[in-house]
Amino acid sequence: MSFRTTASHPALILDDVRGAQKMLSGVARVTALEGSRHLTELVGSPVHLKCENLQRTGSFKLRGAYVRISGLTPVERAAGVVAASAGNHAQGVALASSLLGVRSTVFMPVGAPLPKVAATREYGAEVRLHGQVVDETLAAAQQYAEETGAVFIHPFDHPDIIAGQGTVGLEILEQCPEVRTIVLGIGGGGFAAGVAVAVKALRPDVRIVGVQAEGAACYPPSLAAGHPVSLDSPATMADGIKVGRPGDVPFRLIEELVDEVRTVTEDELSSALLLCLERAKLVVEPAGASPVAALLSDPQAFRGPVVAVLSGGNVDPLLMQRILRHGMSAAGRYLSLRLRLTDRPGALAALLAALTVADANVLDIGHVRTDPRLGLTEAEVDLHLETKGPQHCAEVEAELRAAGFRVMG
Repeated sequence: MSFRTTASHPALILDDVRGAQKMLSGVARVTALEGSRHLTELVGSPVHLKCENLQRTGSFKLRGAYVRISGLTPVERAAGVVAASAGNHAQGVALASSLLGVRSTVFMPVGAPLPKVAATREYGAEVRLHGQVVDETLAAAQQYAEETGAVFIHPFDHPDIIAGQGTVGLEILEQCPEVRTIVLGIGGGGFAAGVAVAVKALRPDVRIVGVQAEGAACYPPSLAAGHPVSLDSPATMADGIKVGRPGDVPFRLIEELVDEVRTVTEDELSSALLLCLERAKLVVEPAGASPVAALLSDPQAFRGPVVAVLSGGNVDPLLMQRILRHGMSAAGRYLSLRLRLTDRPGALAALLAALTVADANVLDIGHVRTDPRLGLTEAEVDLHLETKGPQHCAEVEAELRAAGFRVMG
């Protein structure tokens, strides 16, 4: 695929994305657009979820990887491809390479989740574990490319990648012609840039809002500076958008075409993931839930109909468990208390009876009877409870105090 160029960067146009769409026909799924009643009520106008978490390999990454590898010359294909990724890009490159008959090598961090490593291998790639962080893994992949002649497939900083990801924008316009706002996560920027190229060419009135994790938000300072700016140490559980520096190619497109970039907190990401699971019955990774987090944090800021893109669903089960607990805590669904009671027979039973009256579910309980901080006749209890929300938490505490228990916090 060829692209128009300017002195500063390749300039993608609508025809490039349409060409990618033809190339992906029969390869990438046209993912579903599902309505969300809860978010619709919250925002005050229709909200739809674009389910790229249900795409092959569990994210949109297959789209760009397939277009990029399809564009290689026979000589380049014979040399094979190499990529570096903690998960989604790895799987996209592995499957795209297998479909096109190209040998692939994927470097992943040593601590990459085992399900993602296993999936990448199953899609046909040779996986090499190297480095503790993605930057080290990236350097190893680039060195491998230099030594072997394999073509390095960048996750976001290439026009072919951007054109492939932009096909999501075309699908949104076909599935929801009345859309007025599209909200999607931003990491390095390839996905947002591609969608913006496609959508703005056909519907310049549609507002495009990018979302970054607060601890890995490289775009706000970069846009303010007018050029890509690197973060020292990006930190977020949303590894799909945990990128320390915008890509050069997508940055210029986002600067020109994306209307706004917002940030969300870790608590908001947790709450969004929990909402997707409970209300939409969709398994979504933290990066994929970032648009929903933005809607939850400021629902009145979005003009509808809104399409929120769930960009991926590849989440490690252990991380999912921690996130769900965090999300329930942020939503007031968990309550942790420490309290003192008289150390006498029946005291613990009385506490449990009070919790039954308060309709709180005990998840865990710790009973300490010997501690220098305690009086001779005192015992201390740590409680972890499941509740029905912030109001119920207050009611539980009030019920325990009314029953004569000393709540420490």
